[in-house]
Amino acid sequence: MSHHRSPGGHERSAALDEAVDRASTRTISSHRLPPPPSALRGRIVVAAVAVGAFAAAGAGQALQAGAKDSKDVQLANHADGAAAFTGQGGDTVGAPQILAVSKTTSEGSAEAQKLLRSQQLTTQREAEEAEKRRPKFVRPAAGEFTSGYGGRWGTMHLGIDIAGPIGTPIYSVADGVVIEAGPASGFGLWVRVQHADGYISVYGHVDSFNVREGQQVKAGEQIARMGNRGFSTGPHLHCEIWNPAGQKINPLPWFNARGVTI
Repeated sequence: MSHHRSPGGHERSAALDEAVDRASTRTISSHRLPPPPSALRGRIVVAAVAVGAFAAAGAGQALQAGAKDSKDVQLANHADGAAAFTGQGGDTVGAPQILAVSKTTSEGSAEAQKLLRSQQLTTQREAEEAEKRRPKFVRPAAGEFTSGYGGRWGTMHLGIDIAGPIGTPIYSVADGVVIEAGPASGFGLWVRVQHADGYISVYGHVDSFNVREGQQVKAGEQIARMGNRGFSTGPHLHCEIWNPAGQKINPLPWFNARGVTI
């Protein structure tokens, strides 16, 4: 069977084949490479499509990662804000808590100081009241008054005697300072106390004493115990009062003037 071609058909076919050959070849220096076979062309197309797909997938993953990071940052910021609001964790929460504790401690310390000061004032006031009530002059010892100031048995008795058992407490008759405590001729042992007005009280024939020279004593404070030492006819206290000039005076008027009855 014979084939007919339209005019110019052969030329068009030849031109098309030549254009395809040019598109399928590349120039290296001055040489032309032959076009790749059709199977290789298919592989090239498939590889190009695959590269495009990988690039698209990578871009998608990058966008997702960016969105996830942004979401994480937002969540972190939200968590920090929630922690700050609820008072859990974080340095911003610690500061107010420390300030609150410090304030409470300061207030507690101030209250404690006020309470302590109040107690001190109360104690001071009670001490002052007790001092006002405290007697300033007392009887030197409990017992029987046996002898007064004056002549006795042909001699001068320059004090008063109060009899009692050995060991009976002897008290300072007024506030003062111990100027002597120890042996004394005729008395065995004695104690002498000088008072603020310059008078001196003397306690003789004592069995023992519990004060020392220079010691401050108060009225009614025990300074010795009754005894029978020295020239004595029985256990008793011999008490004398010396005026600021050193003269031995009658103790009874001195005691009576100060509200003390012997």
